[in-house]
Amino acid sequence: MKDFENFLKKYKGAIIGGLIALVALLLNFHKVLIWIIIIVAGIVIGNYIQNNKEFVKDKLKSYIDKL
Repeated sequence: MKDFENFLKKYKGAIIGGLIALVALLLNFHKVLIWIIIIVAGIVIGNYIQNNKEFVKDKLKSYIDKL
């Protein structure tokens, strides 16, 4: 019994995280999370391109020339 209590104390966070992930999958929250990740990635990429416009132009131009 002591070993089981130590196991629970040691891995309590992982167990709670696994249960939350299981509930999220059962309720189809994973679809919402995927959309949020795609939107955030688009925002980050757009911001990077806006701040490094010349660098991106040069890289795209060299890539197109190789094709």
